[in-house]
Amino acid sequence: MNKVTESAIVLLIVGAITLIGNWIGYGFGIMEALPGMAVLVGICILGVLANKYIYNLPTVLYVITFGMIITMPGVPGHEMFAGWVAKVNFLALTTPILAYAGVGIGKDLPALKKTGWRIVVVSLFVMTGTYVASAGIAHVVLKFLGEI
Repeated sequence: MNKVTESAIVLLIVGAITLIGNWIGYGFGIMEALPGMAVLVGICILGVLANKYIYNLPTVLYVITFGMIITMPGVPGHEMFAGWVAKVNFLALTTPILAYAGVGIGKDLPALKKTGWRIVVVSLFVMTGTYVASAGIAHVVLKFLGEI
């Protein structure tokens, strides 16, 4: 199976799981959020195709670029696309993606064991630093906006 087909299948599975999580957790009906999810999956598939056939840049770069282009003011239909995608909650998207990442790491458990205990220490520092920096940025922004 080639990379594009495999990516499309994974994206469709993630999309279906996200629609269910979006419905259960955030109250958007599956049919209500389906157009937004179709747009997101379509953009992701376009990103994979661009990575394969245009130039081998990171796929996420293409996905972000395509997403910005279709929602940019002046592009026909930008309000419609943004309205559809607004019905897909970000946290509903992260659950299946993180689960997939966990499965991917679990497959390489022997390689992870070879890295030793040092990877745990580095991971803790990275996660702590990311959390503290995110909290600091959020605090500054909320203070600037007068929310706190």
